[in-house]
Amino acid sequence: MPITLPAMSPIAACRALRGRDLLSLRDLTREELGALIALAADVKRQPARYSGALTGKTLAMIFEKPSLRTRVSFDVAAHELGGHALSLAPQEIGLGRREAIDDVARTLDGMVHAIAARTFAHATVEQLAEAASIPVINALSDVSHPCQALADFLTMRELKGRLSGLRLAFVGDGNNVANSLIAGAALLGVRMKLAAPPGYEPRADVLQWARRHAATPRDACRVTTSPDEAVSEADVVYTDTWISMGQEEEADDRRLAFAGFQVTGELMDRAAPGAVFMHCLPAHRGEEVAPEVIDSARSVVFRQAENRVHTEKALLLALLG
Repeated sequence: MPITLPAMSPIAACRALRGRDLLSLRDLTREELGALIALAADVKRQPARYSGALTGKTLAMIFEKPSLRTRVSFDVAAHELGGHALSLAPQEIGLGRREAIDDVARTLDGMVHAIAARTFAHATVEQLAEAASIPVINALSDVSHPCQALADFLTMRELKGRLSGLRLAFVGDGNNVANSLIAGAALLGVRMKLAAPPGYEPRADVLQWARRHAATPRDACRVTTSPDEAVSEADVVYTDTWISMGQEEEADDRRLAFAGFQVTGELMDRAAPGAVFMHCLPAHRGEEVAPEVIDSARSVVFRQAENRVHTEKALLLALLG
């Protein structure tokens, strides 16, 4: 079912999001997600139109994990919109250790206009959102990575001209990025297949939600243990690291489990003509992806990274007004 957006400006179409949190793409309706992507495309196309829109607004960024793309993209997004981003490292806050999560949220509530938090536990961003009256953005948790998925769907729309009916294959761990792609694909009508080894499938609640909210039964993610099956005729082939931050002790077991799930040139050849390769980065060449794929003309990983700036601009504009 194609998304029909109101006949209004992209920013006006996002008006219902003002003042809300974004902890997961499951927080959005089909129309709201489509409007956010449309706004991001407009922001990218004509950035001067939005220059100064967030003058006087400050975003606090809380990091429990190291960050390159998240920190830079939010900082640049806030700056180019006329606002300010303040980065808070783990040792400065001691979130939940030196200071209670609720106290951090209430303190920032009186000083800044929004919080973006990159955490280990999803419960942390939920607790921040519960305690703060200002918008809280999940900049990554162990369950969800909505900011990455927003940039990914913008990238797919730019490259393929549409989202509804697009065929997306994800090969690898059913992790936070996969969870967000599954939710977004269901809302947007993207037909997604995911190949993972037994025991590494996406969360059951994510798959159940996708089945309930998919525009048609075909738009709910299908899970398989066969990379060949997932990639066959796909327009987009996506993978992510096998070993996320915090999983280092599982590294040997994971490498063994994911043997045979590397995206190689041979696997890419099973996709549709013109298929592109995506990865949210950082990548580990020789593990989840072969160098011949990620460093080829089929790879759009750095376009994805750049689009984090544009989608985060759209997100800040929508939530802060």
